[in-house]
Amino acid sequence: MFKKSIRNKLIVLLMVATIVPFGASIIITYYHTAESLKDQAIKENSNLLYQGKVNLEGYINELDGLTLSLYNNPGLINFLKDPQKENNYQAVEAVRNVISTILYAEENIKRVNIAVAKEDRLITASRRSTVIFSKKLTNANQEFYLKAKESPSNMYLEPIHKIKEPEDKKPKNVITLHRSLINIPSDDILAYISLEFSPDQITNISRNLYSEENEEFYIISPEGELIYHSTDETDEDTKTTDWIDWVMSTNKVNGTVEWKEGSFNGVMIYDQLSQNSGGWYLVKRVPYTTLYESAFSVAKINIMFGVIGLILVILATLFISVRITSPIRILLKYIDQVEKGNLNVRFQSFGNDEIGYLGDRFKQMIDKINDLINREYKLQLENKTNQLKVLQSQVNPHFLYNALQSIGTAALKNQGPQIYSSVTRLSKIMRYSMNMEEDMVPLQKEIEHTKSYLLLQKERFGDQLQFSFQLDEEALGFPVPKMILQPIVENYFKHGFDAREKTGEVSITCRQDEFYLDILIGDNGSGVSESRLEEIRLHLMNDRIGQKVELTNIGLKNVYTRLKLYYGNRAYLQLKNLERGGLLVSIKLPKRMEGG
Repeated sequence: MFKKSIRNKLIVLLMVATIVPFGASIIITYYHTAESLKDQAIKENSNLLYQGKVNLEGYINELDGLTLSLYNNPGLINFLKDPQKENNYQAVEAVRNVISTILYAEENIKRVNIAVAKEDRLITASRRSTVIFSKKLTNANQEFYLKAKESPSNMYLEPIHKIKEPEDKKPKNVITLHRSLINIPSDDILAYISLEFSPDQITNISRNLYSEENEEFYIISPEGELIYHSTDETDEDTKTTDWIDWVMSTNKVNGTVEWKEGSFNGVMIYDQLSQNSGGWYLVKRVPYTTLYESAFSVAKINIMFGVIGLILVILATLFISVRITSPIRILLKYIDQVEKGNLNVRFQSFGNDEIGYLGDRFKQMIDKINDLINREYKLQLENKTNQLKVLQSQVNPHFLYNALQSIGTAALKNQGPQIYSSVTRLSKIMRYSMNMEEDMVPLQKEIEHTKSYLLLQKERFGDQLQFSFQLDEEALGFPVPKMILQPIVENYFKHGFDAREKTGEVSITCRQDEFYLDILIGDNGSGVSESRLEEIRLHLMNDRIGQKVELTNIGLKNVYTRLKLYYGNRAYLQLKNLERGGLLVSIKLPKRMEGG
């Protein structure tokens, strides 16, 4: 039943034609938006990371510039070349001033150390002490000095480590910038200067490079030591991760990589400071949930509007399907009724569209079937009635024909030709009227029959009767219903001939045009009063057969009824009084039968 219903098929078709493209559009839009937002987020983070890199390089270069400023102090350089001049008050004072200047040049610098290479001597100054000259307190072969010496830029940034002043209650985290001072133009090391500074400025710069809620940020030294991390992980935790090893092993200065490790699943964006600035790696890790957060929001909005649109589409689909199929279902219901024999179907118009046109044509078809059935039924009924009447009045036609023929022959033998002619005409009239095998006859035969009837009446009334025919020769072969002229002429003798004041006249005219045949039967009788004429018209238009009022004008009614049965409303029979007196009966017949 579901597959046979055009409504169900239409609903499924419209649903598929709307939901599939709509759903595909939402999915494609989501993935396209997600990838676009992901690329945009990666690009923005890369730019942000680059800006952080510039800021860190600027800060480190600022600190490194303080160490390089020592080369601009000849007194300090001379002192480093010959530390024995310690007793030189001016040289010592110059060293004090230089160290103090560097110490207070940047607020995060906590301590400045200068380890003289030629002698195991250390000059140190902190914010809580004056410049101190010490002996045998340093070792030029320490690892960070060696890394500074081996660095192309003669600088090394020691990762975060702790220092503790005697006055401090607990150690402090510091980063130390080591620089080897060279006796230019030779490669001899004069000293190592170390700036110990707190990581506060680096922390401040780093906090501007990530979102604390959903992003991770790391600064890693070239050796893999953590300089800064935004998470609560310990240094030991980070040492067990593989992504740091991957960053260390990559040969690229910057880039992005998709990474999945542990609970993290997202994208890593990295950038490296220049070697002159320590070569630190800046790494930002952004999970997919953060990257696609905007895409999820856009997708939710799209899905919300998509669901609303989908509901509207479904409602529109149901409306269109019901609107189209409801009239068809009504037509099917009435077709079932017609199949069961009920032709009395009536329903409102379906509109002006194709469905409405189909319904109107269906109603026209049912009306025409009804009309044809009624016509056929009435025609059969009329024929049966005529046959019955003929049978009732027909005792033995052949006996009558033979008897009339015998009478005519006897009349000839006894010198009575007039009797013979009259009997012969009566025989022809009876033979014509009693022949039930033909319903339609050529106009010529109908004229001859009428003429025989008039000649018989002429025998009766002699000179008191005159009749004439005006015939279109081309119309004589036109088929007309049998016995439509003689009953009209007969009415003249019943109702108009006796009341005449002069010789009775009957004229029959037949003419035709392209579409109709006109037959006019006129007389010079007394005519019919207008009230009687109206009664006759109403009587003719009354379709009911067999009523008592039909006792009069039976012949006229018979002719009118058979014309309607054969031609419908395309044939006319009209009566009117002539101005000169008498009655004119007009018959108009279409030259083409209905449906032919």
